[in-house]
Amino acid sequence: MSDWNNPYAGGYANGGTTQTNVTFGAGSGGAAGFSAPSEAELIKDTTTAAFAADVIRESRNQPVLVDFWAPWCGPCRQLAPALEKVVREARGRVKLVKLNIDEHPAIPGQLGIQSIPAVIAFKDGQPVDGFMGAVPESQIREFINRVAQGGGGRIEEALAAAAEARGAGDTQTAAQIYAAILQQDPENVDALSAMADMLFEAGQTDRAKQVLERIPADKADVPAVAAVRAKIALMEEVAKLGDPAELERRLAENPSDHQARFDLALICNARGQRDAATDHLLAIVKADRTWNDDGARKKLLELFEAWGVTDKATIAGRRKLSSLLFA
Repeated sequence: MSDWNNPYAGGYANGGTTQTNVTFGAGSGGAAGFSAPSEAELIKDTTTAAFAADVIRESRNQPVLVDFWAPWCGPCRQLAPALEKVVREARGRVKLVKLNIDEHPAIPGQLGIQSIPAVIAFKDGQPVDGFMGAVPESQIREFINRVAQGGGGRIEEALAAAAEARGAGDTQTAAQIYAAILQQDPENVDALSAMADMLFEAGQTDRAKQVLERIPADKADVPAVAAVRAKIALMEEVAKLGDPAELERRLAENPSDHQARFDLALICNARGQRDAATDHLLAIVKADRTWNDDGARKKLLELFEAWGVTDKATIAGRRKLSSLLFA
């Protein structure tokens, strides 16, 4: 994967704003059925003619806030900057549509809007909540959090779609979906760990580390995160091990050279030869459980963590280790 076939290059991993145009919803655009709001699409003006498309239909994808305002309204001008700021912070969880009631009086008349500023939230084509007046920013944020509840299901669907794309070898689509998830939920651990893992597999270890640094401290031990960290640690350890041919020569001359066998096991793992890595470490455990303070068994457990609990090599290796320890 080159710097751009890699969807994260110069983007989220470096602390910047991703340029990937993907988001959630029922639209047909974007990756795996997810379409993408740009910054401009988060906030727009509408008209009576466009109201059905901009608000009613769009609210089936995510909540849409309608700001009813007029140029002569001082509180409207006071509310607008705070409202737009919080909508941008929500990163696509909601959209904001602004309607000038002087130019387009039909819609507010139909909805019974009698005082402005008035903000009405639409969800699934229906008005569901609202407030009136120039309320403080904290109250706007509470309002948006309230009306945006329930969006987690779409994120779960997106994660599943990304995992399916990645499993099929379509890393470009998977990366686009993960980037879209992080636009809406910047601390989503599943998306962050998957991004870091993909970057690591693409050989971009420094960027993988930068993504891992964005994971909240209280979620640093989540299995998916720990697995990526373990992979990186193992790779860095393997880089110091030297020539595998020399290790094989040493082992051929002296099968009890546990250090050579241990180092060779790590190199096998780095090459993707998981069964061979397991067998080398098990051979040390069988020959001398006390070697290096039970280092072979401990390293094998680290490998299992890095491979994941459902990996075939992990399952087979655990069976072999159990048989050896409890025979």
